[in-house]
Amino acid sequence: MNSQASGAVPEPSFEPATLRPHFAILNRELAWLDNAATTQRPEAVLKAMAQFYRRHNANPRRSVHRLGAEATTAYERARLAVAQFIGARSADEVVFTAGTTAALNLVAAGMARWEIGPGDEIWVSAAEHHSNWVPWQQVARAMNAALRVIPLLPDGRLDVAAFRKRLAARRTKWVAVTWVSNVLGAVNDVAEICAAAHAAGARVVVDGAQGVAHLPTNVAQMDCDFFAFSGHKMYGPFGIGVLWGRQEWLTQMEPLIFGGEMISRVDERSAQWAEVPARFEGGTPNAAGAVGLAAAIEWLRGLPAAAHAHVNQLAREAAEQLAALPGVQVWGPREGRVALVSFSVDRVHAHDVAQVLDDRGVAVRAGHLCAQPLLRRLGTPSVVRASFAPYNTRDEVARLVAGVRAAQELFT
Repeated sequence: MNSQASGAVPEPSFEPATLRPHFAILNRELAWLDNAATTQRPEAVLKAMAQFYRRHNANPRRSVHRLGAEATTAYERARLAVAQFIGARSADEVVFTAGTTAALNLVAAGMARWEIGPGDEIWVSAAEHHSNWVPWQQVARAMNAALRVIPLLPDGRLDVAAFRKRLAARRTKWVAVTWVSNVLGAVNDVAEICAAAHAAGARVVVDGAQGVAHLPTNVAQMDCDFFAFSGHKMYGPFGIGVLWGRQEWLTQMEPLIFGGEMISRVDERSAQWAEVPARFEGGTPNAAGAVGLAAAIEWLRGLPAAAHAHVNQLAREAAEQLAALPGVQVWGPREGRVALVSFSVDRVHAHDVAQVLDDRGVAVRAGHLCAQPLLRRLGTPSVVRASFAPYNTRDEVARLVAGVRAAQELFT
């Protein structure tokens, strides 16, 4: 497992207080423990976006004037920054989208739907977010294919051995898996899953939304076919995401959004698509969002390794302290947990726990976390999730645990 996910004790030199001035929103009585839903944005990201609007604001890839060229340069530099960040072979393999959900739907509807027929199989994992479950469910339903589910090991990781045994060569066409579970914090061995799927002739789509902020990302080493993530979960802005795909697959994929700058030729009867990636970015692109994402990548790359160790140490300490409370069930692996902890409290609804915590200035997520199939397997309708970033502190973990105790006292 990657060293950042090992749960090692952070280096003494790292202090969350050194990062908090980068986040103006934290200058209030707020313990932001909902980072898996969205991280806060550092000043570097806000400044980069403001500078784009102040100095380079124009519609990219359309105009011959100087401002248009500046906007295009900024937009394409952001694409290159993403490519380098994830280990892509070429910036042309990077498609900007509205987010992870849009990216996953693009693959499912733009390529998989055209390749799947009756009797074929699509595999998803039991730990998927709805964004990587429902698109494949709908494709399977429309094409009369079978939707299969990769089971989980007791610690919450995917049971790759069971998956390998049940793979049907030639019938299995697509596999969609999460890298890091948004509920369990478990890290899945996507490289092993990709190897098994490729041996059966299937393509693999990886939801990387919960991994990119915490783990080194290299799509070549994963050997996946597509990889999706969102900017706002890694200190970037809302409304910008990425679909990375192998060049050979992107050239075979159909666009879903039709309009300006995604075509090379149009006449009364037909249209020819532009080259990749432009064919998937029809309409005015979110150039400021792309610039903000590039700034977030630069900021994230500047974090020391101790910052990532600190995040996972907070998650482990929170899990241990919560599990020590009577009537609290902590979900997910004991070791190797990345950045978050989900838990249930006997006889107290998750929303009530979250409300008590909010009254104490602690922000968490509560509910099914857009993962209803997983929660059904766990046997619980809802959970509370605390998720961490480098700006969080041990004091905030203590406030979390104290708030859960207060909820127990209030409702039981």
